Amino acid sequence: PLDLLVPVLSLQLSNTAILHQIRRDQVTDTCRANSVSSRKRRVLTPNDLKHLVVDEDHEMIYCYVPKVACTNWKRVMMVLTGRGKYSDPMEIPANEAHVSSNLKTLNQYSIPEINHRLKNYMKFLFVREPFERLVSAYRNKFTQKYNTSFHKRYGTKIVRRQRKNATQEALRKGDDVKFEEFVAYLIDPHTQREEPFNEHWQTVYSLCHPCHIHYDLVGKYETLEEDSNYILQLAGVSNYLKFPTYAKSTRTTDEMTTEFFQNISSEHQMQLYEVYKLDFLMFNYSVPSYLKLE
Repeated sequence: PLDLLVPVLSLQLSNTAILHQIRRDQVTDTCRANSVSSRKRRVLTPNDLKHLVVDEDHEMIYCYVPKVACTNWKRVMMVLTGRGKYSDPMEIPANEAHVSSNLKTLNQYSIPEINHRLKNYMKFLFVREPFERLVSAYRNKFTQKYNTSFHKRYGTKIVRRQRKNATQEALRKGDDVKFEEFVAYLIDPHTQREEPFNEHWQTVYSLCHPCHIHYDLVGKYETLEEDSNYILQLAGVSNYLKFPTYAKSTRTTDEMTTEFFQNISSEHQMQLYEVYKLDFLMFNYSVPSYLKLE
């Protein structure tokens, strides 16, 4: 029966290949329809490429998006680029995976080297339903007591700007930001003018530049394991490396996201959707059913 297995496997592969082709086309069509290229035909600068992690040995480039399994993918990239230093991704502590010197990013190369790699390496990224990713970022950065740097850096600013009659303590600590305040901060035009969004809530469109960089593979958080292992298979490393599986009980779910959006006015929901609209369209996420978009 061995020879019977081969067609089945190649059929699965071709189905997967078709799926990824459809995802690629969706990105291309969205870029074209929103003629992002003509309106903003800006050339990418090295600074735009700091989220693209390079693996020289396997000729791969991974654009990491915070809150989309990026810790585990960075761990996997450390195994791939470590030349034997690591074998099990899960043995690498999470904080170690986020130390920038542990991975090489594309902005560290010369322009000709950058162009060569963009042209010849296999490029991939992982995406997630935009509002689920947003709630995940909010929960992680604003409701955890240990994230004091975020509370200081963003929380105090959000409280100052969005909360009437804020207490002195809240203004000083910024550790009790409500989701409604966070949303109001994101849709405030002043915020965007002041500085780029933090990477945890920046759009995938702005972090990975999918209209300028042609990604070979768009992985999804919803099918994380299958997509990840398919990529490792294409990289030729699946015989010794599997994407770490983990059941996270704290994971932000669709139901949870629905709850968070209950208290957001339809006007704010609409404005927030506009901010993340390209991510919704580009990666084929439908408008969430819980939105009150009158």
